This record gives sequence, C-alpha cells and structure tokens, in this order.
Amino acid sequence: MKGLLLTLQITVVSVLIGTVVGLLFAFFKLSNSKILNWIANVYIAIIRGTPLIVQIFFFYFGLAELGISSYWCATLGLALHNSAYIAEIFRGSIQSINKGQLEAGRSLGMSTALAMRRIVLPQAFRRALPPLGNQFIIGLKDSSLAAFISSSELFNVATTQGSRTFEEMTYLLIVAIYYLVLVLLFTLLVNKLERKIAGGDE
Repeated sequence: MKGLLLTLQITVVSVLIGTVVGLLFAFFKLSNSKILNWIANVYIAIIRGTPLIVQIFFFYFGLAELGISSYWCATLGLALHNSAYIAEIFRGSIQSINKGQLEAGRSLGMSTALAMRRIVLPQAFRRALPPLGNQFIIGLKDSSLAAFISSSELFNVATTQGSRTFEEMTYLLIVAIYYLVLVLLFTLLVNKLERKIAGGDE
C-alpha cells in the first residue's frame, strides 16, 4: 500500500507540474515571438525525441549529488516529459476555439490577455480535459520507471519482494493487477468526464 500511495503521489504531482509547464510552452508556441516559438519547438522536440528513462536518469545523476531525493528526481523527470505532450494538448485546444470569440472580447474593451483568460481559456480547458485525463493514465504507467532509480513505488516494491522470496513471477502478476485496476478506474473516470462534457456542449 505504501508503494501504491507513492505511485499515485508521483503521478499526481508530476502531472500537476507538467500541466503548468505545458501551458507555459503552449503559450510560447502560440506567441507571435519567433524566439519563444523556437524555444518551445526545441524543448518539445528534445523531450519527445528522447526516452523517458534517459530523462529520469539525467535528473537522478544531475540532482542526487545535490541531496535531491530519488522521489523528486523521478517526479521532475516525469513532469517535464508530461509537459511536452500537455503543451501540444493545450495548443490544440486553444487553437480550436473560434478566433472570433477573442476578437469579440477585445471589441468589448478587454485586453488580449483578459479576453484570453475570461473567454478562451475556460473553453480550452474544458476541451483539454479528456486528453489530459488520458495523459494522466499514461503518466501513471510511466511512473513505474521510477523503480530504476530506487524510488520505493509500486513496481520497485514488487520486484524487491519478488527477489527476496524468489517468487518474481508471482509479484509481477500482482503488480500488473494493481496497475490494471488503477488504469481501469481512471479510464472509467475519464470516459465519464468525456460524456459529461459532451452533454454540456449539447
């Protein structure tokens, strides 16, 4: 249960951090500044173009010497990995909003930033929720890679117990069931959310 709780903690914290960073880079990609566009494109290309396990090890070997725990090394690695995909989710959802709504807000005397915050972003967040839910599920499964830097999450606990009792297959089956149940539960929640949003749009 401690491993399960740590897995959920790593997942939730990394997705939350990834959401904030992802939204920032989404704005960079939508900016009229070529420099910000370039920064966002390079960042997303690097993160999406390299394996997650390499990114986690990069944080582990780079930050562990500074006294940063394996938990935070894994969480930050997962957060930045998630942020690249979340940035594209937000970019797509923001661009899906009719530009006329932003112009209508500006015609009412709002600044671009205010119209974006009050009119565009609420709708964009609503459209982004289902894919964000799917990204959360992906992040949950990816959190198992934290075991490779000795973080005592669910997968690490299972493999450690298996090696101690020489029943590796038994514990792998058990941990697989844990992950399957968690993924099914969150999938049901995401599907329910999608239906609720679809009903609201009607």
